[in-house]
Amino acid sequence: MLQFQGTQRLSATLPDGTRVNLKDLPPVDTTRWVSSRKATVAIAVIAGLIGEEEAIARFQLSNEELQGWVSAYQKSGERELKATRPFKS
Repeated sequence: MLQFQGTQRLSATLPDGTRVNLKDLPPVDTTRWVSSRKATVAIAVIAGLIGEEEAIARFQLSNEELQGWVSAYQKSGERELKATRPFKS
């Protein structure tokens, strides 16, 4: 379900019930991308709340980075977006 104000979407709900609002998006100057922020952007793109090009420009992401977030979120949700560091032997 989408909610509009004029022609701008204010919120969207995914089939699994996850809901995202424009006000939920991270600040445009975000530099520390924790999994919850990545998930919020991915959900907004998946739900059509913002377009891919808008997300790339707004958050200064590469196309590959955004596609990776969306793909990872669709695969396993937020836990798939957690950054892991390889262990040194």
